[in-house]
Amino acid sequence: MQSVLRWLWLVTLSALLVACSTPNQTTASHKSTPGYKSARTTVPVTKGGGYYKDDGPGDRRLPADPDAIPDAVPVDEPLLTSANRPYTIQGQTYVPESNQSRYQARGKASWYGKKFHGRRTASGEAYDMYEMTAAHPTLPIPSYAKVTNVSNGKSVVVRINDRGPFQRTRLIDLSYAAAYKLGYANVGHAEVVVERVRPGDVDVDSSPVRLANITPRDDAVRVMNASLTAPMSGIADVARVPQPASADGSGVWLQLGAFGTPGNAEAFRQRMQSLASSNDVEGRLELVNRDGLYKVRIGPFVTVSRAREVAERLNVQTVVMR
Repeated sequence: MQSVLRWLWLVTLSALLVACSTPNQTTASHKSTPGYKSARTTVPVTKGGGYYKDDGPGDRRLPADPDAIPDAVPVDEPLLTSANRPYTIQGQTYVPESNQSRYQARGKASWYGKKFHGRRTASGEAYDMYEMTAAHPTLPIPSYAKVTNVSNGKSVVVRINDRGPFQRTRLIDLSYAAAYKLGYANVGHAEVVVERVRPGDVDVDSSPVRLANITPRDDAVRVMNASLTAPMSGIADVARVPQPASADGSGVWLQLGAFGTPGNAEAFRQRMQSLASSNDVEGRLELVNRDGLYKVRIGPFVTVSRAREVAERLNVQTVVMR
């Protein structure tokens, strides 16, 4: 009897040892998957910023000195018809610029990296996160813009070759290289001033002194339906010296705001009417519907210099237009 019990005990012990030595197939397969990591932990997140989901910097290292990265050089390029038609995203219609009008706006800049690297842009080109490019909802494709980081005064020149961002809180999406050069790639976003530049423009160097006169507008352009599609700035440098009125008698106008809905535009026009009356400003206030936006303007004025004087008296951000 004892020999039988001893035999049963040995059989049981052997079975247990065999079971312990057999690998768990699920666990072994899971751990042996090359490069297996949670997508959320593959990209480091920094305090106060970070990277969106599985986006982030690529494997290629950029120069330790950001200034060593060359800016885009503006050249004359034909506009792409397919990339400059009006379009609708998430119920919002955007009307791209189709002329050579000046543009200056202030808002939030974000950037996009490896998640989109190699994907086709609105221009048909492949996105290269290491090139000096950007996405903008309405600037012509292709075109060029100077982007200045308000916090440190650094500027870059980028080539617009894509559409986006389509968020009310974002003005422009820069490539990883451009964001790196501006000093905000590690935090995800920055307050910037965007100015359109053309071939031959000499004012494409860093000009931090100009930023003091460009402040965000919460009651006008930044909160219109398109949110990111119209100029918002101090007075645009349309001319360096006073110029006479146009030959058709239309004169020079100051654009005070641009909106996506007529109701918001009319409410703003009424506020500007009270401000103009209290400051004894000449000219008439008009509400015009152009380029898919409802624009509030005052004028006409005989010269650009006179228009600027009125803008200073009103103490509001304006765009000189004809």
